[in-house]
Amino acid sequence: MPHSVSLINTIAAGLGLALVLGFLATRLRLPALVGYLLAGVIIGPFTPGFVADAGIAAQLAEIGVMLLMFGVGLHFSLDDLLAVRKVALPGALVQMAVATLFGAGLASWWGWSPGGALVFGLALSVASTVVLLRALESLGILETFTGRIAVGWLVVEDLAMVLVLVLLPPLAGALGGAAPVDTGPPVWQTLGLTLLQVGGFVLLMLVVGRRLFPWILWQVARTNSRELFTLCVVAAAVSIAFASAALFGVSFALGAFFAGVVMRESEFSHRAAQESLPLRDAFAVLFFVSVGMLFDPAVLIERPLQVLAVVLVIVVGKSVAACALVLLLRYPLGTALTVSASLAQIGEFSFILAALGGSLGLLPPEGQSLLLAGALISIASNPLWFSLIGPVQQWLHAHSSFARGLASRDDPLAELPMHTEARYLSRQVVLVGYGRVGRRIAAALAAHDIPFVVAEQNRAIVEQLRGEGMAAVWGDAADPAVLIQAHIARARVLVIATADAINVRQMIEAARTLNPSIETVIRSHNEDEARLLTQQDAVTVCLGEQELAQAMARTVLLRAAGT
Repeated sequence: MPHSVSLINTIAAGLGLALVLGFLATRLRLPALVGYLLAGVIIGPFTPGFVADAGIAAQLAEIGVMLLMFGVGLHFSLDDLLAVRKVALPGALVQMAVATLFGAGLASWWGWSPGGALVFGLALSVASTVVLLRALESLGILETFTGRIAVGWLVVEDLAMVLVLVLLPPLAGALGGAAPVDTGPPVWQTLGLTLLQVGGFVLLMLVVGRRLFPWILWQVARTNSRELFTLCVVAAAVSIAFASAALFGVSFALGAFFAGVVMRESEFSHRAAQESLPLRDAFAVLFFVSVGMLFDPAVLIERPLQVLAVVLVIVVGKSVAACALVLLLRYPLGTALTVSASLAQIGEFSFILAALGGSLGLLPPEGQSLLLAGALISIASNPLWFSLIGPVQQWLHAHSSFARGLASRDDPLAELPMHTEARYLSRQVVLVGYGRVGRRIAAALAAHDIPFVVAEQNRAIVEQLRGEGMAAVWGDAADPAVLIQAHIARARVLVIATADAINVRQMIEAARTLNPSIETVIRSHNEDEARLLTQQDAVTVCLGEQELAQAMARTVLLRAAGT
């Protein structure tokens, strides 16, 4: 050919083969991402036939990570992240430490150097943001409290890995790597500089970015050009991510995430999310294809027991540690199982760390092969663990007295105080969820002096409400014990304001069992789900788009009648 077409070949082969194998995977009732990973293996350098450009594929995948994290940021506010800090911050740090010990111990048993064992353990400790977000979006729980915990957990992991990537080169010599011990500035100076850079980036984005970027989006929207608006969204995601990495040393993913967080302040944030969705999906597929291209199937034959051990650390070790930590922080079993399933895989940061460790002479060549094998198997199996959350939770409640004890354990926030006024115990409203929608409903009830009890999964929110003198109980309202503590048996109305659509039916069934005459008002964004729920007696479903349209129509009719 007269000119290079590596980019075209990579995109065409990657997307085309991913479409075919993804379709076949879904027909076989397997996750589509299994097909995407296999597409990467087929066009990778370790299998015969056509070989795509791995470097270009990796860069395309990086763009997908940027766009995906930008989209997540558009749905998350700073308040959402701060609300889960008490579980995400200690949980992520302790879980990373435990997983690092598991991985380092395994590598030491194989006879690796201390430096190589440390790098290997750290690579196993961090999960893939892309895999997590795809799973949460497919389950419809990305914007739930549990979803916010999982995303906040990974944001903490990303920040920790930024520090690791910066500190590893100056420490390489002391760990037995190729770099001399006295190369570069002291470690404490490097750490301090890194913390200043990351802190400066976050401060700049939250102080300046929250005003500047929404204003830019508004100016572009005024042109009424869809092309310019889409270009603005994509340019913001990619450019801010690149600038943050170049100027402040943070990862592309973290930079794009905070770009989305500040863009959320714009009234056009929902439109921005919709406009970038097709690109996010396409490039996310290329991420999985690029992972598959790095995988050498020969490692499964040459080192099967080592691969099995790595997979067990990722899928079992990390998950059990995360589940135990969430339970120790006194959060529900369902939340613990969801977070543990979210972390039962590794991804992009593991590959970056492995490459850096190899270049510094710390990680042996077989280390990267084992990490890639563990990543491929754990990513492919991750949807299975999510699908087992519900059955496992039900089985544990039915067969384990310990699990039942977790649900009914003594906790001052899990039941109303003894001095609660009688008006909150009879003919009251039980309000499930105190997020953006729940807060507005609570304000309206308070303005009309209607007593209500809040049931909320976020302990920090329940503590705050108790401090303000409001009646609130902590726990998952799908658990009948939580509704009992909210005195649902004598309540007048149950209002489900949470976005967690998965457990809505359980909440209704539990409430009906305890109070057959209870009336229920539900929030929903899914027309099919709303249609099914409205078929039940005494259930009113408020569909987001429908309520918005009716409110706008009422305003238009009033204005039109006035003229």
